[in-house]
Amino acid sequence: MPLTDVFIRSLKPLEKPYKHFDGGGLYIHVAPTGSKLWRMSYRFAGKGKLLSFGEYPTVSLKDAREKREEAKKLLAQGIDPSVWKKQEKAARIIAQRDTFENIAMEWHETKTSHLSEKYRHNVLMRLKRHAFPKIGKMPISHLEIPDILGVVKPMEHEGHTATAKYVLQNIGQIFRYAVLTGRAKHNVAADLQGALPSVQTKHHASITDKVKVGELLRRIDEYDGYFPQKCVLRLAPLLFTRPNELLSAEWKDVDLEAREWRIPAERMKMRRPHIVPLSDQAVVILKELEPITGQGRYLFPASSDPDKHLRDNRILFALKKLGYANGEMSFHGFRAMASTLLNELGYNRDWIERQLAHCPRDAVRASYNYAEYLPERRRMMQEWADYLTALKIQKGKLHERND
Repeated sequence: MPLTDVFIRSLKPLEKPYKHFDGGGLYIHVAPTGSKLWRMSYRFAGKGKLLSFGEYPTVSLKDAREKREEAKKLLAQGIDPSVWKKQEKAARIIAQRDTFENIAMEWHETKTSHLSEKYRHNVLMRLKRHAFPKIGKMPISHLEIPDILGVVKPMEHEGHTATAKYVLQNIGQIFRYAVLTGRAKHNVAADLQGALPSVQTKHHASITDKVKVGELLRRIDEYDGYFPQKCVLRLAPLLFTRPNELLSAEWKDVDLEAREWRIPAERMKMRRPHIVPLSDQAVVILKELEPITGQGRYLFPASSDPDKHLRDNRILFALKKLGYANGEMSFHGFRAMASTLLNELGYNRDWIERQLAHCPRDAVRASYNYAEYLPERRRMMQEWADYLTALKIQKGKLHERND
């Protein structure tokens, strides 16, 4: 006789457990403690087996009957409901563990550790601000194209296309990591190539006209501001490192006798050490600076706090004071200046790229190439300094090279 809710509620606990059947193997198990548990007995591959559906009334009579019918359908397909239930539970655990956010944090920790802290911070902030609120709690294996578009398209519509492209790029990197580690079967983000409009690249303002370069160098020599700040401006065109690499330079890394500056990996954008050969002109500037800041940590300490180094906004302020206030020249522009003119002078492109600390795509080569072409780069850096001196005093220019 099928069970009813009235009958089930009337069941009282006894000294020993007992049960009442509803049909199709489903029954209510009444324990001495008073709990009433749904169970289903069935046979699979000639063996008697048991399924548990939960406790009454949390699982109602109607719910228990639906679970029984689902189990019978599995049996009809030759599937053991008990094994299926365990697999479903395991899948739920994996889905809860392998959310997009969890995998993204794992990727960030393991795959970006070689990059600068500033870059890693920016990546994480973009993900936390734009991706995690929308797809962070979703299993990465369940994400589809509409889910990813739901992250980046609103950003595009708000006019933040460049940021949207960065976020999409990061999502693609996270998906590739998930595929490689067996948590996703396909990189969904790869199917979205071209989904966002292209962004016109904004290059750092730079002066590359030789006459204007000479004028810039003369103005720098006439700068009457904070002396370490003036030294930064004088060294920037000679060394053409990245702004923060120059501003955070420490005296312990500079060897005036060996005529080189060795930047440790932790202060480089790509987390690899870098050697900067020092020309005669650079050594002269550093020797002028050494009596003033050489007892401290930084070559270019902040005027308000010697335990901190100058910031790039102070250099931008100095450039404006020199008359470059309309985006004609930027701090980073000294790198573009050197790259453009050195290539025009015919220097080997590999020497230039290595001196700019542009690492090759080959990770093995990149790990060992910080001293690559060093003799050639020493010669190039001295000739470059001589060339700038010639432009500054307007005595002509170096002959173009053919090697």
